[in-house]
Amino acid sequence: MNLRLAARTAQRGGWFSRADALAAGYSDADLRAHVTDGRWVRLCRGTYAEPGADPPATPWEWAVWRHMRLAKAAWTSLSGRAVISHQSALLLHGADVSDLDLSRVHVTRIAGPGRTTAQVCQHLSGPPMRSTVVGGVEVVTGPRAVVDAIRLATYPVAVAVVDAALRQGLATAGQLREYAELVAGSPGSRAAFRAIAFGNPLAESVGESRLRLVLADLGLPEPTLQAEIRDDLGRLVGRVDFLLDQWSVVVEFDGRIKYSTGDAAVLVAEKLREDRLRDLGYQVVRAGWSDLTQPAGFIGRLNRAIDRSRRASRPAGTATPATAEPVAAHLRPQASVLSGVS
Repeated sequence: MNLRLAARTAQRGGWFSRADALAAGYSDADLRAHVTDGRWVRLCRGTYAEPGADPPATPWEWAVWRHMRLAKAAWTSLSGRAVISHQSALLLHGADVSDLDLSRVHVTRIAGPGRTTAQVCQHLSGPPMRSTVVGGVEVVTGPRAVVDAIRLATYPVAVAVVDAALRQGLATAGQLREYAELVAGSPGSRAAFRAIAFGNPLAESVGESRLRLVLADLGLPEPTLQAEIRDDLGRLVGRVDFLLDQWSVVVEFDGRIKYSTGDAAVLVAEKLREDRLRDLGYQVVRAGWSDLTQPAGFIGRLNRAIDRSRRASRPAGTATPATAEPVAAHLRPQASVLSGVS
């Protein structure tokens, strides 16, 4: 990519149009050739992007990369008549989410009806609320983005979105409830209320959020998330994902298989940490991605751990709950109020 097109792509936030490429000196034949050899990606008709030297590593990351650029292109084409919303806004806000439907960009009209296409879903305006500018484009604010997105999602995905929003400081539980009240009775609103009520900022990943649901479905007492376990001398042994304190059972979610090949030093450190927890008298049960959809094996391991704990004495040391400290969201420009957009 030459300097002229690179500058235009950066100005647009990571995408460029056919007209941009032609103005920078490329031909239609160049466009076709660069798409064919993988240097450029065709996002939709007349819209392109360059993955660069460090392309996304997983299918979900590719979907997010593509969707964010399509969202910016769609907003530009609508010339101020709509604001990016729903899951499209969530991604631009930097929410750590997964498994949302990214097949179409979602925008909310400032006024009047819009035309939904295969690439863009245009929603009618709703209760007035703030919008803000992120990455050079106008998006609904965090609370509305969360609630509108989870109204379109399955309940497990909705819970993970709420947990991420609370954890990252994108919205507070009160803000989510406030906006959910404004759209009460709309499709998906009942499930949204449930997900908001169940939300917990201490779930540190999508996998942990999903595992919370598995544990809740078993009817177990609510676990302590991110409990800090110390030995008799007060030395920190580990901060664990879940602690079923009634039985001194630690549950850890292992997402390494999905996201990386694993590092030998990390694996050794995890093994040593787990050994120290067992030395104190804790039972440790691990869960992976497959256990979220086929939990029978995990449930069996958990039941056996609970049975062992009932026959054992209480562990040495202490366990204390963590304090919820959401990660500060990136600094956002001053929000504005648009009539009919929230």
